Amino acid sequence: MKKKITVLTLALALVFCLFGGAAFADVLVNTRVFTLNGTTGFGMAGMIAANENKVCPEYTFTVETDPSVVTAALVSGECDIAALPTNAAAALYNKTEGKVQVLALNTRGVLYLVTDGKEKIESIADLNGKTVYAPAQNPSFIFAALCSKSGIELDIDTSYAQPAELNAAVAAGKVSLAVLPEPMVTVAKSQNQDLVVALDLTAEWDKVMEPGSLVQGCVVVRRDFAEKNPDAVKAFLADYEASVKLLSEDTQAAAEKIEAAGIFNKAAVAAKAIPNCNVCFVTGEDMQRELGAFLEIMSEKAPQSIGGKLPGEDFYCILK
Repeated sequence: MKKKITVLTLALALVFCLFGGAAFADVLVNTRVFTLNGTTGFGMAGMIAANENKVCPEYTFTVETDPSVVTAALVSGECDIAALPTNAAAALYNKTEGKVQVLALNTRGVLYLVTDGKEKIESIADLNGKTVYAPAQNPSFIFAALCSKSGIELDIDTSYAQPAELNAAVAAGKVSLAVLPEPMVTVAKSQNQDLVVALDLTAEWDKVMEPGSLVQGCVVVRRDFAEKNPDAVKAFLADYEASVKLLSEDTQAAAEKIEAAGIFNKAAVAAKAIPNCNVCFVTGEDMQRELGAFLEIMSEKAPQSIGGKLPGEDFYCILK
């Protein structure tokens, strides 16, 4: 009898989830969340695992490799909330005339200067006159801004446009100096033990820029969705904060969830990389101050990277 009651209860729960009716429309919101593989998506893994175990899932998750796919889904309305690089979020705000807002910062600086072990680099000044390879777009823009502010003149080569392409070249010994993001740094070092992490570019950034202003990843929401579903957005942020905390509280468990979610393909490598990935959860006025400082720098050094101009004050979704 107990088994029958349990089955009946489950069936009723499913019916409630699927056919709750208009009276429950504002409560039973299934939030469509897109995230990127790699560091930007690390903090989402705990949420994805928890969501899969629920009778009435609150979220539908999609993991993508290309930020342009995520931005297209936001524009089309197929996505409600997404993890994106900060420059892509600002550019999308400008492109859509304010139809997306940033909810939280999720990744600080993840860039490192890696050498083949033969080049002796002890400070950023040692890069003067050198050729350094960097992935195109955000990493190269950030590195160029850092070098400019530090008074360094060098050649930044973006012929390996994607981090994975550059990672393979570095691991194979084809490149002597490169800017790589985590977890690609850990991947490259696992394939070539001669590689040396010479500079933490976040630490170098903090020496010449406003400390804490290098923020590379964030979570955005469609303005229309946030205005119609404020409770769902608040619930998402609470769940996301707990998910991010898992990375520091139980790194191995988090790494296994990262692999299971398809955010990164090797849990063992993810576990090693997590401490250097600077995953964070920052909302409200702190979010606005830190991201605002970063975007100010980008608007001066690489305005094209953020859509040509600074986003307006309404770019920042600060929930009360």
